[in-house]
Amino acid sequence: MADFTRQGTISLSCPKLLSGFLEQEVIELGYKPLRVRPTGIDIKGSLNDCIGLNLNLRTAHRVHYLISEKPVADPNELYEWLVQIPWEEWIDPDGYFSVTSRISHPSINNTQFANLKCKDAIVDRIRKTSGRRPDTGADLNRTVVFLFWNQQSARIFMDTSGESLSRRGYRQESSMAPMQESLASALLMASGWNPGMHFVNPMCGSGTIAIEAAIMARGFEPGAVRKNYGFMHIPGYDRDLYKKVRLHNRVNRIQEPSCRIIATDNYPGAISAARKNAATAGVEELIEFSVCDFADTPVPDGDAIIMMNPPYGERMGEIQQLEQLYNRIGTFLKHSCAGKTGFVFTGNMELAKKIGLKASKRIPFYNSTIECRLLEFELFEGKKRQ
Repeated sequence: MADFTRQGTISLSCPKLLSGFLEQEVIELGYKPLRVRPTGIDIKGSLNDCIGLNLNLRTAHRVHYLISEKPVADPNELYEWLVQIPWEEWIDPDGYFSVTSRISHPSINNTQFANLKCKDAIVDRIRKTSGRRPDTGADLNRTVVFLFWNQQSARIFMDTSGESLSRRGYRQESSMAPMQESLASALLMASGWNPGMHFVNPMCGSGTIAIEAAIMARGFEPGAVRKNYGFMHIPGYDRDLYKKVRLHNRVNRIQEPSCRIIATDNYPGAISAARKNAATAGVEELIEFSVCDFADTPVPDGDAIIMMNPPYGERMGEIQQLEQLYNRIGTFLKHSCAGKTGFVFTGNMELAKKIGLKASKRIPFYNSTIECRLLEFELFEGKKRQ
């Protein structure tokens, strides 16, 4: 079985432009980043460390534990290298595993071919040493092996996450184009919001941003409701340690946060989905949901963040309607949110000009493949008082 205490390289992956937020999380958890990449961070740690990382990281997508690395020239060399690895320590001979990969190598035109070579090497090794053969397939809910291969070297990892960590396990319902949970968490971090401040989320859709805020306010770990991870299927996994990490996280939870979290949408179906998702996440009672036009969203007294994620479609008919919408957003922020800090997340900077307010910050993000900005607006009270 695998040695869960052995120190090695842990490679944390995240969406593009989120590595700065991931680095902040890693440091807060007590780790020292060894290498920061545009889409991830390397640290030192053990498989046991991977348990806590999977449960507690908000902006990461996967936690990979490095098994071996070597310069590899072609698929045959790849096989000869991988078949020497003691896979019987990492994969149950009577179990199931899948292979995922990220490959940029001149000898490979189809990543599935490299994945197949990897699977063949693993199966052949286990069959030779045990006389048994594990099943293989595409299911990421069991043991997952990750292959990274470029012109410099090949690296083989155990994917201790399995499914992406952005899939927290609470999203049962979704509206159109739901935001990834990891991105929602990064937006909250970028805004400077903390549970001592109110959070207002007009146009909330299926509620991802508001739910992530509520999870933070309650002190929940992001993986609080998720039940399955890749590390659980590696021989040698210590379930008692997993329970201990869970218990430690529960001790730090906050029963009654002082902040108000308000989420509205003019589509009843979106609010219905958001309520169900919040209930699954265990934070429904903390979020004040209502169906209304965004301009009628209640804004509480006191320190508050207003965050909006309006649509930014590209069809001409949509653009004309959205220009009016963005103009109304500016009016709402100026007249209803004075004294607060407003944020608008958009992938259309031409539409953003229609807000009619000067952004104090323009923080770059990607929403899938769309380049976006989180625009910050300091909403002074001066004109309102006059």
